[in-house]
Amino acid sequence: MFGWEPLRGARRDWSRSDWQSVIRAYVSSPVRLDLIEKLTGSMRVLIIDDEANIRKTTVVALEGMGHETAQAENSAAALKQLEAAHFDVAFLDLKLNNESGMELLPRLLKNNPDLDIVVFTAYASIENAVEAMSAGAVDYIPKPFTPEQIRQVLGKIVHRRKLEGRLAELESRLSANSPTTDLATTEPAVQKVYDMALKAAGTPATIMILGESGTGKTVLARAIHENSPQKENSFVTVSCPSLSRELLESELFGHVKGAFTGATAETWGKVSLADGGTLFLDEIGDLPLEIQPKLLRLLQEREYERVGEAKTRKADVRVVAASNRNLESAVKEGRFREDLYYRLNVISLRLPSLRERQSDLPGIARNYLRFFSRQCGKPIEGFSIAAEQLMHNYRWPGNLRELRNVVERAVILAGEKWIEPADLPDNLSRSVEPGGGPEPQVGAQVSLEELEKQHLRAVLARTTSMEAAAQILGIDPATLYRKRKKLGL
Repeated sequence: MFGWEPLRGARRDWSRSDWQSVIRAYVSSPVRLDLIEKLTGSMRVLIIDDEANIRKTTVVALEGMGHETAQAENSAAALKQLEAAHFDVAFLDLKLNNESGMELLPRLLKNNPDLDIVVFTAYASIENAVEAMSAGAVDYIPKPFTPEQIRQVLGKIVHRRKLEGRLAELESRLSANSPTTDLATTEPAVQKVYDMALKAAGTPATIMILGESGTGKTVLARAIHENSPQKENSFVTVSCPSLSRELLESELFGHVKGAFTGATAETWGKVSLADGGTLFLDEIGDLPLEIQPKLLRLLQEREYERVGEAKTRKADVRVVAASNRNLESAVKEGRFREDLYYRLNVISLRLPSLRERQSDLPGIARNYLRFFSRQCGKPIEGFSIAAEQLMHNYRWPGNLRELRNVVERAVILAGEKWIEPADLPDNLSRSVEPGGGPEPQVGAQVSLEELEKQHLRAVLARTTSMEAAAQILGIDPATLYRKRKKLGL
């Protein structure tokens, strides 16, 4: 048996001797069973062979492993099957009565470029292997074969697909036009949430993340996945408010061809893509009532059905959900199923808003500043004291998402090495005191400490350095530093 593993970097324009040397090297080495991952999920497999007994034997082996199968005895039947439905793998005999399986192989790939073709034949030889591999086959099994050989072949195909999916996800994240966000914090309340999340990550428990829009729920969900036993598999996101009920159901569970108007091809859905990994349901509070029983079934029984199909399918997914809504109120109002709420709410995490984690704001803002400075090619060193003060006073209703946009805008507009108040949006300078009331006036019924706090804030907002502010106040910079710390400025 010849596998795809040593041929990952192979080129179809290699010479015959190149292919022969690679295949001979692989044949001479034993199959590494420890590299073959446990097969998860179900695949659709097309068996193309002119011998009915071979097709029947292969069907029994594949369906015993939980896969769906279809059969074809010649090239015309095989191409018709591919036109009617999607297949993940095809087992192709090299001799189909008077037809050549080798000639059919490129036609199969032209019809479905993502199809993994495994060639099997009673006429096994290095020459046949060379020709099959160079034509695009991923593996080669000599007849007679055993069910274990089929299991190993499919295991390697799944292993390769997982690696490709993981690589694509990492490349996407590295090339994403957004700064990275770490879980560093100086706030005890936030640290408690992170600690609980990482403890729960190692278990199969369903996790609910609550918090205002823009607080970093998706970032935390991804961190949970990266610290879970499912980390080598997919992290799949479904945005519940983004689609109509019909399209959302199809996106979640998939559909068969012709299930509804516009369903010109079948899809497998996000649940299938997340099999063995993590399914992140963003803004679960917006999930339509009609879909909620199907999600509950997936959570309780690990079963689901595609739209327009009666066949029950299995999916081993870890669910993490997020919401900026009060789900308890939604349950009382009849907009969210109570049983689904309790099934989702096994581990509940609440992410504090940005105004509740003021000590983290400077570090997060500097992280955004470094990213956008590199992106724009501007050597900006940081925020002026006045700009920092404005950002500190603002309530950030949009949380981290708003902070990111403000910093990006400031970097674009900045003309010097420091971000100044003029580079920030006007609404930051018009913001009120975090308590919500107007600034106290001299002679008003307020404490001296509050007056001092407001005076220091105003001076700091109008100066560009601690030294300049200390000079205006008539104190040394060390005293000003201590006062800022004491008053929380």
